[in-house]
Order: sequence, then C-alpha cells, then structure tokens
Amino acid sequence: VPYASNVLVTMVPKGNPAEVRSLTDLARNDIRLAMPNPDTEGVTDQIKVSLQKAGGQALVDTVYGTKVRDGSTYLTAIHHRETPMLLMQGRADAGVTWRSEAIFQEQVGNPIEHVDIPAAQNTTGIYAGAVVRGAAHADAARHWIAFLKSPGAVAVLESYGFEAYTR
Repeated sequence: VPYASNVLVTMVPKGNPAEVRSLTDLARNDIRLAMPNPDTEGVTDQIKVSLQKAGGQALVDTVYGTKVRDGSTYLTAIHHRETPMLLMQGRADAGVTWRSEAIFQEQVGNPIEHVDIPAAQNTTGIYAGAVVRGAAHADAARHWIAFLKSPGAVAVLESYGFEAYTR
C-alpha cells in the first residue's frame, strides 16, 4: 500500500558557498561530491535517472565515473546520511539525497540547506507498506498501514518533506 513519496534535492553547506544551482553544476571540476554508492544504495538508481534527464549520459558518467576515479566524488561507505557529515566537515561541496534527509538536517539545526531539482529533472521515490501473508500479527500490520495513511501520519511525514501518496 503506497503511503508517501519523496523527491531528490542537492544538499549543500549552509550559504551554498560553491554556488551549486543545478544538477549540471555537479560536473564542475571545482565541486567535490558526496554521493550514494551504487553498489549499496538503491537511491542511486533514481539519482542516475535525474542526472540523465539533466545532462544526459555524459553527466551520469562524469559524476559516477570520472569524478569517482579522480577522487572528487566520494561514494558513501555506510549510507547517504554520510553526506551532511562530509558537507559539515568541508570534505564535500554537494551531494544528492532525498528531500526528507535535507529537511531533517535543516530542522535539527545543522548548517545544511538544499537546492531543489526541477520537476522535469527529478525522480520520485514511493514508500509502501504491506501486510505479509502469514504474518504473526496481521491485524496490527493492517492498523499500521491504516495509520500511515491517516491525516496525523501524513502531517508528520509532510513536516519532513515527504508528500502523501495520492494516486
């Protein structure tokens, strides 16, 4: 049961000192990136689709090829939540993450902000839950799914940058 969606943003240090304004800026030689690792993080699939929309295969190859080889793209070793840490440590200038991740960092007061990616270049992730066949607590799972679609849960999710799934 789909209950929420999320889009990508480019996370940058507060004030955006490198002046990253678009996905194509990620190809600039002076921009150091912190990007999710394609071997361990599914969000990379959506990021590559957005890079393709913004700058074609050349942009995908630059961000996830050339810049990885020359050391100016750091691929996360644990999770894309490394991105804000690398930005705050001054080890990266930008990184693509879910909008909810950037908004959370902003809400807790970390010196992070985000640059929106235009809808025509963005990719949407959809979050869903399910009652697993044979689940030991199927009734509780049904209640959880109902809660996730409730106005209260939607309000909490929206406060962190998610959108209610309405299709």
